[in-house]
Amino acid sequence: MGAESKLRVLIFEDNNFVRGTLKDFLGEFGYDVFTFEDPVASPLYKKSFCDCRSGKTCADIIISDVNMPFVNGLDFIKGQIQKGCKVKIRALMSGDWTHTNLQIAQNLGCRIFTKPFDITEIVRWIEDSQKRLDPVSEFSDGFDTEGVYADTAMRNYDV
Repeated sequence: MGAESKLRVLIFEDNNFVRGTLKDFLGEFGYDVFTFEDPVASPLYKKSFCDCRSGKTCADIIISDVNMPFVNGLDFIKGQIQKGCKVKIRALMSGDWTHTNLQIAQNLGCRIFTKPFDITEIVRWIEDSQKRLDPVSEFSDGFDTEGVYADTAMRNYDV
């Protein structure tokens, strides 16, 4: 990733307060943050393959809640991997981890956060994770009007 590039962070969280807090806090650190109330509200969800397969990348970091109304965060991450997503810096967060879900998250290579969490812990994790990022020449399109996706996509999605 070039020195002038910002890290692109995608956050999937159905709780408005947690989603907004993460967006605002990470934005203060200069990250390019895109938030979605559920994976189905994201431009990634409807695609049959991830843009990472085409030489672009969808994001540097993906952070997802586990328990969301339409798509479970574990299933979303698994689906992204199956679609060819190359994002290696992934985290899952939940307030009610089960032993099975913890094992699945660990097998997916995700950092685990338990709600409630200290938001500075996420920032430290992102800062430490930057060392493992591959240089990115170009991000995929579709995130330029983030607010449209985050605020209207769920109301327009047929589930």
